[in-house]
Amino acid sequence: MFRALRHPARLVPLAFCAFILAGTVLLKLPAATETGEAAPLLTALFTSVSAVCVTGLVVVDTGTYWSGFGEVVITVLIQIGGFGIIMAGTLLGLLVLGRLRLRGRLLAQKENSTVHLGDVRALAGQIALLTLIVEAVTAIVLALRFHFHYGYGAAESVWHGVFHSVASFNNAGFGLEADSLMQFVTDPVISLTVCAAIIIGGIGFPVMVEVLRNTRNAWRHRPGQRRARVRWSLHTRITVLMTGVLLVVGYAVYLTLEWRNPGTLGPLGVGDKLLAAFTAGVQPRTAGFNNLAVAELRPETLLATDALMFIGGGPAGTAGGIKVTTFALLAVVIWAEVRGEPDVAVFGRAIPAETQRQALTVALLGVAAVAAGTAIIMLDTGFGLDHVLFEAVSAFGTVGLSAGITPELGPVSQIALIVLMFLGRVGTVAVAAALALRLRGRRFTYPEERPLVS
Repeated sequence: MFRALRHPARLVPLAFCAFILAGTVLLKLPAATETGEAAPLLTALFTSVSAVCVTGLVVVDTGTYWSGFGEVVITVLIQIGGFGIIMAGTLLGLLVLGRLRLRGRLLAQKENSTVHLGDVRALAGQIALLTLIVEAVTAIVLALRFHFHYGYGAAESVWHGVFHSVASFNNAGFGLEADSLMQFVTDPVISLTVCAAIIIGGIGFPVMVEVLRNTRNAWRHRPGQRRARVRWSLHTRITVLMTGVLLVVGYAVYLTLEWRNPGTLGPLGVGDKLLAAFTAGVQPRTAGFNNLAVAELRPETLLATDALMFIGGGPAGTAGGIKVTTFALLAVVIWAEVRGEPDVAVFGRAIPAETQRQALTVALLGVAAVAAGTAIIMLDTGFGLDHVLFEAVSAFGTVGLSAGITPELGPVSQIALIVLMFLGRVGTVAVAAALALRLRGRRFTYPEERPLVS
C-alpha cells in the first residue's frame, strides 16, 4: 500500500490534500474572520481549496470577511499551491522524459537541455528565485501605484501590492477589493502589471528558463562575432506560439463583442476600451481577476471565454486548464487527419502515437468533468446553462472568474465546484503523468478491423 502511494502521480494529489486540510483548519479559527467567529466548515474548505488550487472562486468577499490573519493564510496557501504545481509539473515532466527509450531521450535532451532532474534542490531553488523576482517586482510596482496614485497608507499599499502580486503570478484571481479590478479598469499601470505577472506565471517554468537562457546566450558574444542562434525546444515553441495566439483571440473577442455593450466596454473611451479588452482577454489564461462585470457579458462572450478557460495556460506553470500544448496537439492531429497525412508532425518533429492518446484522454476527461459538474449544479439550482457552465469551466480551469452565482449556491453545488477545482488543478497533471509513466510494451498485436466512423 505505502509503496503504491509513493508513485509520483499519486503523491501530488495527496500533498495537495494535506495542504487543503491544513488551510481549512487555519481558516476555521475564529482569528481568521473579521467578526471573530469561526467560519462555517464549508466556507473554510471552499476557500482553502480555491487558494491551494490557485483558482479564486469565493463564497464570501475576501477583503471584508477574512481578517488580516485569514488573508495571510490565503496568501500562503496560494503561494504553496502555485509553487507546488510548478515543481510537480516540472518534476513529473522530467520523470516522463527519463522513461523514454534511449533514442527518444537523447533527442529530447538535445532539444530541451534547460532543466534536468539530477539536482532537485537546485531545481527548487531556481523556481523559487524566479518566483521571488517576478512577485517582488510586481509587488513594488503595485504598492507604489496604490500609495501615490490612490492614497493608500504605506502599510496598506505594501499589503495590497504583495497580495495581488502573489495572486497574479500564481494565476489565483483573489482580490482584496469587492469588485476585484473593476475600479482600476482604466489604470494602465495596475492592469498591465497584473497582466504581465499572469502571463509569466502561466507560461510554465521550463519555458521561462529556456527563454531566459537562450536570450542570455544570444547576447553573449565577442565583438565582431555573430550572435548565437536561438534554438527553442518543441515544447517551448508550441507553448509560446499558442499563448500568443490565444491572447490575441481573447483580446479580439472582448474588443469586438463587448465594444458597444453598455454593461461592460460601452461607457469607456476608445483608449480605455483597448486597455480593458486586453486585460479582460488575459484573464481566461486562468488568472480570474475581473475588470469588467462578468454577469453583464454577452452570451457569445461567455461562450468564447468558456473555451479559453478550458484550454488554460502552459504546462508546469501556475495556470490551469487542459494546457495549450494539449490543445495544440489535438489541433495538429485533426489537421493531419483532414489532410490525410500518415504521420502527425509539427515544426519538423513527429508526435508519438502515445502522446496523441494522452492529449485526447486529458481533454475528454476534462470535458466529462465539466459536463458532470454543470449537470449537478443545474439540478441543484435554478440558474441557467450560460452562467452554470461558466462557473463550472472556471472552477475546472482554476480561473476564478464568476458570473456572480457562486456565493448563492447551496452545499451540493459548492462541493461540486470544490471537486472541479481539485480535478482541474491536480487531476490534469496527475492523469497526464500517470498515463505517460504507465506506458509498457506488448509482445503481440491484435488483428485490425475498422468500425464505421460517420
